Amino acid sequence: MSRKDVREAAGQARLRAVPLGVAVGLLAATLLAGVLVGSAGLPVTGVLKALADRLPFVHVDSGLAVIDENVLFELRVPRALMAALVGGMLALAGAGYQGVFRNPLADPYLLGAAGGAGVGATVVIALVPGDPGYGVPLAAFVGAIFGVFLAYALGSTAGRGNGVATLVLAGVAVSSFLAAVQTFVQQLKAEELQRIFSWILGGVGTADWHQLALIAPYALVSTLVLLAHGRLLDVLSVGDEEAAALGLSAARVRLIVLVAASLATACAVAVSGLIGFVGIVVPHAVRRLVGGSYRIVLPLSLLGGAAFLGVADLVARTVIKPGELPLGVVTAFVGGPFFVAVLRASRRQVDT
Repeated sequence: MSRKDVREAAGQARLRAVPLGVAVGLLAATLLAGVLVGSAGLPVTGVLKALADRLPFVHVDSGLAVIDENVLFELRVPRALMAALVGGMLALAGAGYQGVFRNPLADPYLLGAAGGAGVGATVVIALVPGDPGYGVPLAAFVGAIFGVFLAYALGSTAGRGNGVATLVLAGVAVSSFLAAVQTFVQQLKAEELQRIFSWILGGVGTADWHQLALIAPYALVSTLVLLAHGRLLDVLSVGDEEAAALGLSAARVRLIVLVAASLATACAVAVSGLIGFVGIVVPHAVRRLVGGSYRIVLPLSLLGGAAFLGVADLVARTVIKPGELPLGVVTAFVGGPFFVAVLRASRRQVDT
């Protein structure tokens, strides 16, 4: 492939207004549904007026009681925003990993982020007496970062020439080791198994404004870095040699994208637990609908992941009222069959 062909492959794709508008509209509808639906039975008109009253230069009497406004702004709004933030980060990270590894089945948890987060959260839940409060998300965040760092360090010891396959194998090894550590800690405090598994299965039911403020800076940095590397991932997709011909360091781009995607994954699992399949389902669906350019896939995965997890959270808290399903269970119901379909499609392409 010539340099001209590489430049054209990286420069032709543009994010058009129609798919962007559809994605933004879907996310807005999901957020609105998230604040309207709940067990408290708040009046729709009152909720809409209360939301409008929070806009700059708008003053509307919602007619809601103080307790109803507290339910709306201290429970429902943070939860809807958290579901959108977590879903967006997981889908964006998944798209970034898929670009780095050139594999549509790459997952945000591929390099040990899930294992590290699980160990961090389990240690705090099992060994810290009383209510650990924000210690659980903090420990999960640190554990996820540590897991990815350990996998990358282990993969790097094998040498540069082994490529991304060695990094994937290192991630698998680290994840297995951290899973064993987590199981060991669980056995030390068997009475805490319910709380541990409740966190592992994922959810955003405990979301509040403080948690949102804690992870928002990391999410913002990750988003900006990943979106800025969309064109470079397009160049990498045509091969390292072609990228080098344009003066692009493939190793440097991969490292930056991996760090940003791992940071996005870490801040998501820190507040939501382990929610699977979002990082596979959403980027793959976006790719099938609008093409494979990462200049398009990355931003639409961000918006689509936010909307997808918002819908999943609505299902989780309404399907078995007054109880609530773990959010990871809902995404697994969707992601499991989808994953099988992707595997079958990939096998069919290989056979042909």
